[in-house]
Amino acid sequence: MTKLFSASLLVAVWGLTTLSASGQESAAVQKFDSDPAGSGKFYMGREIARARGERDIVWLERPEREREEQPAALMAALQLKSGEIVVDFGAGSGFYTFRLARAVGARGTVLAADIEPKMLAHIRRRAARENLTNVGLVQSTASDPRLPLGRIDLALLVGVYHQLEFPLDVMRKIRSALKPGGRLVVVEHRQEDAGVPLEKERKMSEAQLITEMSAAGFVHVETIGALPSQHIVVFGKTWNQDRP
Repeated sequence: MTKLFSASLLVAVWGLTTLSASGQESAAVQKFDSDPAGSGKFYMGREIARARGERDIVWLERPEREREEQPAALMAALQLKSGEIVVDFGAGSGFYTFRLARAVGARGTVLAADIEPKMLAHIRRRAARENLTNVGLVQSTASDPRLPLGRIDLALLVGVYHQLEFPLDVMRKIRSALKPGGRLVVVEHRQEDAGVPLEKERKMSEAQLITEMSAAGFVHVETIGALPSQHIVVFGKTWNQDRP
C-alpha cells in the first residue's frame, strides 16, 4: 500500500486534517450588495468572488486547461529546487500538486491544502496510484490554512486568492508558515487585460495584489509575464518580520 505520509512533517500535518472552521469572520471583510459573480463581501475595495459552482474534478482537469494556462511555463518560472517544501494552497484536484511533487523530487514535500475533503481524497488516490510518497494532505478551513509554522519554502496559489473568504487571516497565516527567505507566488488572471474573458471579480490587478499582500506582511519581489492571461506575482516576507 502506498504510504503518503512517510516524512515527519507529513505525519504532523495529517493530524490537522480533522480540524473544523471556526466560523469567525475577519473584521477586515465587509458586506455590501453583490454583483452576480461576487460574494457580497468586500476587502480593501475589492469584491471577493463567489466560489464557482463548477469547481469539480471534471472542470479542474478539463483538457483545454493546458492550453489556457500553460502550466509548464509556470513550473519553469517557479525555479523549484530538489528537497524543497511546497504548499499548493487551494489545490483542488491536484492539477499543480503532482507537477510540484515531481519538481521537488523524493527528498522534497508538497502539501496539498484545500477546504474540500473530496478534492483531498482524489489527490490521495492519485498519489497512491502513482506511488508518490512526497505528497501530504491538509484540510484547511475558510480562515486558516492549517500549515506548519516556519517550514515552507514556497506557497503557491493559482486562481485561488480572489475568492478567499477571509483573505487577510489566511495570508497572515501562510506568511507564518514560510521559512525566512520563503516565497509566496500568487497567480491570478490579469484585470488590466480587457481581453481576458472573465468577470471583474475573478480577475486581479498587479497593484491590488501588491496592496493586499503588503497588508499581510509581504513585500513584492517581481511579477513574471510568462503566461497568456495570468500574472505570476512573487512575494517575500518583509525584512523586519522574519519570525512567524
